Amino acid sequence: MALEKLISSRADGGMQEVYCHASTSTGTDMTFSVFVPPHLPGAKLPVLWYLSGLTCTHANVTDKGGYRAACAEHGIIFIAPDTSPRGEGVPDVDVYDFGQGAGFYVDATEAPWATHFRMRTYIETELPALIAEALPMADLSRQGITGHSMGGHGALTIALRHPDRFRSVSAFAPIVSPIQCPWGQKALSGYLGDDQAAWRGYDACALIADGARLPDLLIDQGDADSFLDEQLKTGLLAEACAAADMPVTLRKQPGYDHSYFFIATFMPDHIAWHAERMKA
Repeated sequence: MALEKLISSRADGGMQEVYCHASTSTGTDMTFSVFVPPHLPGAKLPVLWYLSGLTCTHANVTDKGGYRAACAEHGIIFIAPDTSPRGEGVPDVDVYDFGQGAGFYVDATEAPWATHFRMRTYIETELPALIAEALPMADLSRQGITGHSMGGHGALTIALRHPDRFRSVSAFAPIVSPIQCPWGQKALSGYLGDDQAAWRGYDACALIADGARLPDLLIDQGDADSFLDEQLKTGLLAEACAAADMPVTLRKQPGYDHSYFFIATFMPDHIAWHAERMKA
């Protein structure tokens, strides 16, 4: 699978790069960013995936996420894919929370979305295989995953569906139960139809209630986040973990909102947390 390198810049001793490729999952070109930290020849490095939120591309965290120095310190590859297929012929609607930029990391089954909106397959299968081929220093036996908002939802649900794949899981202000919030109800009904049984595999709280487990989990949530009560509902995740006796570290950060200022502030903590769990 051919990769086109769009950007390659020295940063924090490593290389920040952006690639584009033709995706078989989405039937479109897809773009993702990769930071490879400084390392010795032949070294194998753990991989941390970052999934972005509504309206974002790979560029938001690449430009504003504040991860490179911490990844260089801990020797971690950081990969940030896009949030949806894009381009000519890809369906869209004139809202920010559905369509392009709002893929919700699902494989859509409803027309017209089913043709291109296959972000679950892209993130879970196609992109890891591409990384394994293109980056020989990437050690995919040591993976972690994190994300923000819609991307936090993606990180949690992907990890809960594949607990043996990820050594570490965290999230910033995640949508913890799409079934129970307006953003999620709009997205899941539009992409998957009205049968809510099909939604449960894309809802972290439902997956935990249905038996999925993680050995550990770190969540940061700003208490000044305007989306907290209506959309994010972090307390539902705390309740689900408590009912399942599943460990979770849920940190309420006073005065922080939903922005990348919040993410960049706590990103080094998350990377250090992942690094500890992804040690060889």
